[in-house]
Amino acid sequence: MTNIAGPTLKTEVIIVGAGPTGLALGCQLARFGVDFVLIEKNPGVTQYSKALGVHARTLEIYEQIDLAENAVQLGTVAGKLRMLESGEILGEVDLSSVGYGLSAYPYLLVLEQSKNEELMYRWLKSQQREVLWQSELKGFFQDANTVTAQVTQGSDSLNLVAKYLVGCDGPRSLVRQTLGLEFQGSTFARVFYVADVHINWKFSHDALHLCLAPAGVVAFFPLPGENRWRIVGAFPEGLEKEEGEILYEEIEARIKEEAHLELDITHVDWFSTYKVHTRHVERFSSARCFLAGDSAHIHTPVGGQGMNTGIQDAYNLAWKLALVIKHSAAERLLETYNEERLPNAKRLTATTDRVFNIAVGKDWLLSLIRTTIFPPMAKYLLGIEAVRRKFFRIISQIGINYRDGSLSDHAGDAEFEVKAGDRLPYLLIGGKSIFHYLRAPRFHLIRFLDDQSEVREGPKPAIQPNQEAPLKYASLIDRHDFPLYPQVAEAFGVKKSFQVFLRPDNYIAFISHDTSSQPLSRYLERLS
Repeated sequence: MTNIAGPTLKTEVIIVGAGPTGLALGCQLARFGVDFVLIEKNPGVTQYSKALGVHARTLEIYEQIDLAENAVQLGTVAGKLRMLESGEILGEVDLSSVGYGLSAYPYLLVLEQSKNEELMYRWLKSQQREVLWQSELKGFFQDANTVTAQVTQGSDSLNLVAKYLVGCDGPRSLVRQTLGLEFQGSTFARVFYVADVHINWKFSHDALHLCLAPAGVVAFFPLPGENRWRIVGAFPEGLEKEEGEILYEEIEARIKEEAHLELDITHVDWFSTYKVHTRHVERFSSARCFLAGDSAHIHTPVGGQGMNTGIQDAYNLAWKLALVIKHSAAERLLETYNEERLPNAKRLTATTDRVFNIAVGKDWLLSLIRTTIFPPMAKYLLGIEAVRRKFFRIISQIGINYRDGSLSDHAGDAEFEVKAGDRLPYLLIGGKSIFHYLRAPRFHLIRFLDDQSEVREGPKPAIQPNQEAPLKYASLIDRHDFPLYPQVAEAFGVKKSFQVFLRPDNYIAFISHDTSSQPLSRYLERLS
């Protein structure tokens, strides 16, 4: 493919798609000072609610650009999980602090995708960055050094030339198709529905309600605003209509038939029907092009993982692109994006499939589990601290680790409960979350010292000119010294001084009792 007629614009990264993933990638690249062009065929951020759940890991990412507080204020905390059958409460689980001690955000936040997009878009504009709305990718090609994309804007045309291209363009991704990457997986037979409505009923607005029925589940999610709810459910197998042919009246009749509730739906904001697919690519990248979010993986809506996973894809890729583009790191660093995020996509699709089958499966055993065994067991199991912590780590995505990745140096972590490749544990230091000190878009070297006379408050340069370390990274690393507080010793499982070197995404690169500059020097060599 050759260039089309029209002007040529040069940049460092082309981002295709300004949904949550593309906007998140733009925000992160802006933090690192990387130039990019973000194109989107739609005229602006989505007007539909779409995805709802915002998990702790996403809020930790938002915190770095001062968006977390705004998100929490705009959203609704899912305080309880209430399980119903025929309008009667079978069980209730407190979710308001299910992740207490594991994150500054120990809950599920209900906040529509449209609001998330607005938050990120406003932040981009505050950084003097913009989205090229109503701009559609028509094709692209790459050579050894560049990627060239052809874009149309109405009747006008534009050529974009960049070092890299990232496809955040959804399940029907033109980027993925052009790269020839397979999208392997399956489709569930049933047609599902989603409706954002206003309801008058007897139940409070502080809980996520699951109506458990022999044939499936109808879920009611509290939305910001008085009496606003998101309803999600499914039609039985054998429905002869296609997704777009189903009327809202049919959805409401199905809700009332299966939920067996007295409810008055007074207003409908939006509704849709869809088939549930579960698929992922075999690779997240091809040469100078990458995939992120729904263009790389789609799965069932269980646990509200989709939007959050795409934002984490962007978070993982951005700092690696920045290090290669701005600081001459070896291009092999970019291979670790696929190495780290593909296994996560595989685990996610497998896990959500299993849970989804329990939720909507129609055989007698699954019906028994759903309506009889699950309600009392959920409350009992989440009352056990070890189970509660495990559940929250999984659902909130703070438990994702890259221990098996090539960027995780395990040479010094044998004695530690926490390993290289783990997200840094949430800790309170001086009454503040440790992540409060780690907002700068840099690597962080943290020393926890048992001799408090060695502690010097405030961030300090990690590399001095007389140290044997690649000085090209000096501006990208800062150092923090903290006393070895009891809560730190407990979290890491050690009682003497140690240091932790954090990647810019706050995952642990290495951890060691050797607090000299030697472990840092050795690690930085592998990036060069």
